[in-house]
Amino acid sequence: MALHDRPKLRRLIYATSFEAGGVLMSTALMLAMAETSAGSSLVFSVLCSTVAMLWNLAFNALFEAWESRQTTRGRSLARRTAHALLFEAGLLLALLPLTAWWFAVPVLTALAYEGVLIVAFLIYTWAFTWAFDRLFGLPASAR
Repeated sequence: MALHDRPKLRRLIYATSFEAGGVLMSTALMLAMAETSAGSSLVFSVLCSTVAMLWNLAFNALFEAWESRQTTRGRSLARRTAHALLFEAGLLLALLPLTAWWFAVPVLTALAYEGVLIVAFLIYTWAFTWAFDRLFGLPASAR
C-alpha cells in the first residue's frame, strides 16, 4: 500500500520531517534576531515545534476533510496558498504569547519576531508541501 493511501501515516511523516527542518531554520533566525544564546534559541524552537506539530496534525486532518468534499481535485496554487496562510494564522495565535514570554519582550516585539518567522515559514511550508507531494504523491483527499 502506497503512502498516499495511508493518510494517518502520511500526516505523521509529513509533520515530523517538516518540523525537523523548521527547528533548524527557526533556531538560526531567532539567534540572529533576539538577544539570546544558541541553547535558548534551540529550546524555544523545539517548544514551538511541539506546538506546531500538534497544530499541524490537527490542521491537516481538518484541511483534508474539507478538501475531500470539494468537487475540484488536486492542489492548485490557490489551494496550496490557502493551506499555508491558514496554517500560519492559527499557529501565530498560539505562539505569540509564548514568544513574548520566552524572550521577555513586549508583544509588538514578539510580533516582529513572529513576522519574520511567518514569512520564512510561508515560503518553507509551500515549498516543503510541494516537494513532499512530488515525492510521496498527493493524498487521497486531493486525487
